[in-house]
Amino acid sequence: MSGIRAAKKRATRQAIIAAAVRLFAEQGFEKTSIEKIARAAGIGKGTIYGYFRAKEEIFLAFCEDEIDYAFAVLAEKNDPEAPVLEQLLTLFTSQFRFVTSNQEFGRLLMREMAFPRTAGRAQSQELNSRYVRGVGEILERARRRGEIGGRFDTLTAIGHLYAQYLLMLSSWYSGYLQNEAEMAAVLRVLLRQALAGIGSAGGLSGDESTLLHYLHQRTLSGES
Repeated sequence: MSGIRAAKKRATRQAIIAAAVRLFAEQGFEKTSIEKIARAAGIGKGTIYGYFRAKEEIFLAFCEDEIDYAFAVLAEKNDPEAPVLEQLLTLFTSQFRFVTSNQEFGRLLMREMAFPRTAGRAQSQELNSRYVRGVGEILERARRRGEIGGRFDTLTAIGHLYAQYLLMLSSWYSGYLQNEAEMAAVLRVLLRQALAGIGSAGGLSGDESTLLHYLHQRTLSGES
């Protein structure tokens, strides 16, 4: 019976997220209420509060599912010792596929990433920390294998690599890229160029090194 209850709880949670995602895309985040989400999911308002305290938490649950999906695909498709470029392409392509499965919600997600809300900030920072740790492990393994030479700061390297993904996502929504194959082909070139350069960023001053170390540790700990 416990297995049945757990499966039902997972199904209810996903129904809530799916209904919220659809309404966020159709009506916008601000105009979507918990009441509307409950009606769309076919459950009572009180049931939603048993899973999420506010609609911001539902939004972040979708973001968490995106991260889980991307790293699950990476674990399934790639050997941990595969070339770093291939691992990053698998990760970013999986994220792209997940986000663009709902066109309008993907636009909202991009806006929220650029201008995050105060509400849910702690949960958002924890998701960021998980993501940084996951990508950081990919880069560290590549460093140990000698794929990435020189000295680089992991956090800023991840920011640079992620910027290439965001550029492709923006190009997709702007109509410059017509399909996933085009996106992956261009992203491959950009990531290869970025990887060739992230190990040659030496010459940091003492203050710069201290600041980067502080930001790195704060991101990994999820502190604000």
